[in-house]
Amino acid sequence: MSNKSVRPATEAELAQLYSALAGLDAPEDIAALLEDMCTIREIEEMSQRLEVARLLGRRESYATITELTGASATTIARVARSLNYGAGGYKQVLGL
Repeated sequence: MSNKSVRPATEAELAQLYSALAGLDAPEDIAALLEDMCTIREIEEMSQRLEVARLLGRRESYATITELTGASATTIARVARSLNYGAGGYKQVLGL
């Protein structure tokens, strides 16, 4: 059995997703959309990454972040890389 993923999203599909998220104001509406689109595990992983970014912004150690969030060193490093070299989303959302 092949473990092929779906084709990459088109620019139009990505724009539709971004517009859908941007058009929602209430946290419960955003939660409803995410619950419809993502698995619970995916939502938990995204929320964990956001918390890791917040803690990295406070200059917490990897050991402390792992203890507080359960995130692996690999996940923490990925989030740190995004904070330093990414598109700026974490910084904008967290005010870093």
